[in-house]
Amino acid sequence: MSSLLVTTLTTNDSDPVFVTGGQGCWYFLSNGRKVLDGSNTAGALGHRHPDMVEAIQRAASHPTVSEGWAWKGREQAAQDLLEVSFGTEQSWVGAVRFGLSGSEINDMALSLCQVLTGRTPIATRERAYHGLTGLSRAVTTQPQWHGGLSRADGRVMPAPTIDEVRVLSAPTVSRYGERVAALAQMDEDGMAASLEGTAAVIIDYTQGGIYHHATYQDQVARAAKRAGALWIADEVVTGAGRSGRWFAFQGGQSRPDMVTMGKGLAGGVGPIGAVVLSKELCSELKGAAWQNYSTFRGHPTAMEGVSAYLRTIVRDRLLERVSALEPQIAARLIQLAERHPSVARVDGRGLHWTLEFRGNHWKNWTAATAQVPIASHAVKAALDAGVVFGTSGEETSLFIAPALIISDSELELLFQGLDHALGAADSIYAAQA
Repeated sequence: MSSLLVTTLTTNDSDPVFVTGGQGCWYFLSNGRKVLDGSNTAGALGHRHPDMVEAIQRAASHPTVSEGWAWKGREQAAQDLLEVSFGTEQSWVGAVRFGLSGSEINDMALSLCQVLTGRTPIATRERAYHGLTGLSRAVTTQPQWHGGLSRADGRVMPAPTIDEVRVLSAPTVSRYGERVAALAQMDEDGMAASLEGTAAVIIDYTQGGIYHHATYQDQVARAAKRAGALWIADEVVTGAGRSGRWFAFQGGQSRPDMVTMGKGLAGGVGPIGAVVLSKELCSELKGAAWQNYSTFRGHPTAMEGVSAYLRTIVRDRLLERVSALEPQIAARLIQLAERHPSVARVDGRGLHWTLEFRGNHWKNWTAATAQVPIASHAVKAALDAGVVFGTSGEETSLFIAPALIISDSELELLFQGLDHALGAADSIYAAQA
């Protein structure tokens, strides 16, 4: 028995293969194999990128300094973030505060919205995931991520819920197939009515395989304004380049009151979260102390990582690279979907994609079973073929998120591994049908 409590999102293997190292887009495993990493949203520059190694080395010479102390490196990272990634958004962007994770930063943002509005209820869209800490867990509506225990015998023991959460419908369109919805489609009036009396609505751009849709975003933004609620763009996964632009929300006309970030923002060298407030909200904080503190927020390692990551993205023109790859990847994934009967849907942006298999409705999946889900079978088959994919803990969804530095030849290997994985999923689907 392992001394470590483990939750695996890959193969559900009771005898796991361990990662022992990595280089570029590749993992090295304890069984001696080298496999292509196609699922690492935190490692946007892959593994042991030389610029990120140098960032860690620089950080080692800095003092250990808590969030309570002013520190030049943290000020520099904030300036770099706003000037580089928000360069075209200066008319409304105010200031940033750093955190340790996407979950934590979403909780902080939602809490601040409650304070600023004097309201308690919060809202999100269906099939959302915003984290598992405090209010971020409250607005996570994917049923398997309830913060408690899902037992193999079918029992579900969720953690107690906190605060009232309202759920908006989500767009159903996809690149291929159509998303299975849990709620009837709402128009702007319906959304505004649902948001009445709420402190905030938080919308993300990948979870549950639901990606940016400009018309939908702008509708949510108008409805929130009508209801007096603040709008948070959760860019923990999509921010800082993965969507082929700095932020997914830039695909719409509306602009959020807050933007939250995490994952790859520090180039994978340290835990990171960030919340950017609009100038209007920053003005409301003048003369006030935001009484929310953590010792390791804005740690030198993460701050050096942020600045180095942003410089690398610009220098190597990685946004342009990801944007150019998007239509190529979409076409290839649709071709695969048309050849594999187990695939019901394909959607994605930039270098984050979801393939959804035919099967049970996602709203009933709580992970409370000993049966290996079809997505995990596919991940296991892909690993056998030398490629790593992820599932986000879902029964019927596979996500693909390679590093932004992936080469054309590596991308071809990724598609070959995916083809093999989908063949395995076809066999499972045929047996279950």
